[in-house]
Amino acid sequence: MDCGIFTSKSVLLFLSLVFCAAGAALAYIGTYVIHSYINFNSFIQDKYALVPAAITIGISVVMFVIGLVGCCSTLRESKCGLCFFFLVIMMMFAAEVTALVFSSIYQGKISGDLQRSMNESFSMYDGQGTESKGVDYLQTQLQCCGVNYFTSWSNTTWSRSQNNTVPLSCCKNSITQCTGRMDQPNLLNVMGCELKLKSLIEDVWGYATLVIQGFAIVKFFGMTSVCVITCRSGNRRRGYQPLYA
Repeated sequence: MDCGIFTSKSVLLFLSLVFCAAGAALAYIGTYVIHSYINFNSFIQDKYALVPAAITIGISVVMFVIGLVGCCSTLRESKCGLCFFFLVIMMMFAAEVTALVFSSIYQGKISGDLQRSMNESFSMYDGQGTESKGVDYLQTQLQCCGVNYFTSWSNTTWSRSQNNTVPLSCCKNSITQCTGRMDQPNLLNVMGCELKLKSLIEDVWGYATLVIQGFAIVKFFGMTSVCVITCRSGNRRRGYQPLYA
């Protein structure tokens, strides 16, 4: 067998198996991103921010099937199958680039959106409603307090009505005698939630971006291998040839 054909087939078979595993990985990434947004949806009002995650999950759904098609087409040197494989890889490559573009656009506007939505949610805090539960969950999970700093609570109606205290969700987890008094900062998580939430989202998207970029590179080599097999097998002879003939 021609060395170029053998190498390209080996690459495509490997990539076909990688696509199946990649489908599971992308599904996990997309689900994790959506789960992160759902947890803090009170503070992220721009629903278009979920577009990259939705695209990623959509890609993962077809990747396993495409991996099987790639294996069969590569082993049989099916020109039709390989062309289909090439087109699918190219479309998925374009979709991943689109997801990266949306991610970059959203990350550029995240700071302003977060500050506005968080100020609204914290100002509506009453200790009981849905908004209040979202604020408490945010402060507990991120171990933060207030929008910019724990003293940000002093500007809210709730804090003024509660003798200038902060919610108990601001208290450090290991301290039980905390009452939310601002003159006892050693008992509170003093860092603001905006910076921590922004950092969390950026970390999630940074990880997701690296994974998507890696798969995009894999797909580029896959498209190159399809071209090699299609062109050189056509010049060699027609029909099926075993992989290790």
